[in-house]
Formats: sequence, C-alpha cells, structure tokens
Amino acid sequence: MNFLSVLISGLGAGATYAIIAIGYTMVYGIAKMLNFAHGDIIMVGGYAMFVTLALVGHPVAAVAAAILAAVLVCVLMGVSVERFAYKPLRGASPLAVLITAIGVSYLLQSLAQIIFGSASKMLSGLQIAGHVMLGTLRINYVTLVTLAVTVVLMVALTLFIKYSKTGRAMVAVSEDRDAALLMGINTNAIIAITFAIGSALAAIAAYLMLAKGASLANTLGAMPGIKAFTAAVIGGIGSLPGAVLGGILLGVVESLSYSIPALAPFTDAVEFGILIVILLVKPAGLLGKARREKV
Repeated sequence: MNFLSVLISGLGAGATYAIIAIGYTMVYGIAKMLNFAHGDIIMVGGYAMFVTLALVGHPVAAVAAAILAAVLVCVLMGVSVERFAYKPLRGASPLAVLITAIGVSYLLQSLAQIIFGSASKMLSGLQIAGHVMLGTLRINYVTLVTLAVTVVLMVALTLFIKYSKTGRAMVAVSEDRDAALLMGINTNAIIAITFAIGSALAAIAAYLMLAKGASLANTLGAMPGIKAFTAAVIGGIGSLPGAVLGGILLGVVESLSYSIPALAPFTDAVEFGILIVILLVKPAGLLGKARREKV
C-alpha cells in the first residue's frame, strides 16, 4: 500500500471521528459537560437502522428510511438523556455529571444487549461497495462519501452558528450562560437543541461506520466515541474547526500506524500517546483557547 492510499484511508477514518467529535465539542462548548454517552447514541442509531432495514422491503427505500429513522431515534434519545439525566444536575459538581454520563453509557449498552442480544450483526444493505482508480491509486466510494458528508456538515454547521438566531444564541450561552439568560435566551432550550444536533451527527456517523462494513453490537460506538473525544481534545474541545482537525489528524495517524507492521498492534497506544504529547505542549489543544476562570 503506497503512502497516498494510506493517507486517503486515514482521511476517511478521520472524517468519521470528526463528525463524532463535533457532537462532543458542541455539548462541551455550550453545556460545559462531557457527554460520555455520546458514543452509545451511535450504537442506538445503528440498531434503529437494523430494525428499519428489517421492516422495509425495497433496498433503496430501506437505506433512506434507515438513515432517517436513525436520525430521529438518536435525536429523541439525545434530548431525553439531556432532559432526564443531565438537566436535573445543572449546577451540580462536574464529577457528579461525569459519573452520570458514564452511568448512562453503560445503561444504554446494557439495554441494547438485553433487547438485541450480544451477538454481532452485519448490515449488508448499508455497505457502500466499489472504488475509483486514479492511475494506480484506489479510492473507495465510501471514503469519498464520508469526506463529502463531513465537508457539507462542517459548512452547514458553521453557517448555522454564524447566521441563524439559534446559532448566535448558542454562541452567547457558550460565552456566558448567566449573561445569556439575562438577555432573554432560553438556555435550557439551547442546550437541548445542542444535544439534538450532536445526536443527529451521531446517527450519521453510525451510518458511515456501518457503510464501511463495521459489525453492529452494543459496543459499536464505545471505542470510536473515545477516539472522537480524544480528537476533540487534541483539536481544542469547544472548537468546531478543532474537532475536525483533531479527527483528521487522529485518522491519518491511525492509518499510518496500521500500515507499519511493527506499530500495528500498538495503534491505540500511539494515538493516545499523541494526545498526551499535544496536551503537554499545548494544554488547550491545537486550536483551543485557554479560558480564565473567574473566582
């Protein structure tokens, strides 16, 4: 495998991490909490697609319906988790919120295992097969789709935050929640909308992962969620461009590491090692800004 093939493969993996990382970074930037159940929302989206594919007969209609169902179910799940698990803890210590997020994560995994069983499932109807050749360079269609979706989502979110009333309210809540509340902004509604957007992105990430051939299990989003969180921290958690940069960087490093036989078994260690090095050099992340805490 030549370097360009490894690089393009890494960009495809990194784009998926970037989509998940955007969900992490938006929630942290606005709600100031780490939603460690975010990866399990991906799993919920995967099972929503699994059920929809079983119910809808026509192949093309089934895929479209599966993606739509995943988005709707994930948004509902994300908003419900925020409403019933996190909202009562508004103003509580960060440790209490963190423990609750971990609890919600294990709860969702356990419920999925009880309902669907522990055996992995392959969703062949979602896979994007085929490739295009550029000289000797082979690029899979699923990689091109993943990159295109990431670019479209990044541009759409940037325009939404910059020009829409809700987006500007998100920025205000992110900067100072109390001041935003005094200006008449419904901070609870803004936080719920943020969870909804992040959960919709998780559903799209679930589709892209399954389109690459990933097997569906109750742990589908566990490791990708952790790696996407790592990407968000590397890029500067709270920064949308940082989340994308961190995701792409992590994906390229992962692909390069897998391509080197001596490093392949230690790929996860290499990725998390890079996180440690970057935080030692730049604690706020590559594009993050250090914040002064008012006492």
